[in-house]
Amino acid sequence: MNELKKSIHDNANGLDYTLVNDHYLPNLTAAAPAEQHPTGRWGRLHKTYLKAQHPVRYNQLLLSGELSGYLAKLDKQTEEQLALTVRQMQEAEGVTEALKAADQLEWVRRMNSIRNRAEEIIKSELIFV
Repeated sequence: MNELKKSIHDNANGLDYTLVNDHYLPNLTAAAPAEQHPTGRWGRLHKTYLKAQHPVRYNQLLLSGELSGYLAKLDKQTEEQLALTVRQMQEAEGVTEALKAADQLEWVRRMNSIRNRAEEIIKSELIFV
């Protein structure tokens, strides 16, 4: 019986094949994304949401190599929106530096409340959609 070659190259399609048991399997590798973007808290949270609730959209972004950039852009946009929302709520509720100087515990309590409410708004409008 003829011994099979360990690997072969097919000129018709330009692929290399490796012998596994009695079959030749193509040597395929996933293409790495061109750029890696850092993903923050909001990007990771949205990624988890996409995986669970919108797997088709998640796979489209992942396979096209756009997921990292998409999540980084969303993370940046979310951070900016959160800062704006917190600032607007501070102004509307009169949480100022004067309050901070007069009563630090009250200022911290009110700022924590504002921050928590702003994060819930961000989650409902930008992350879980």
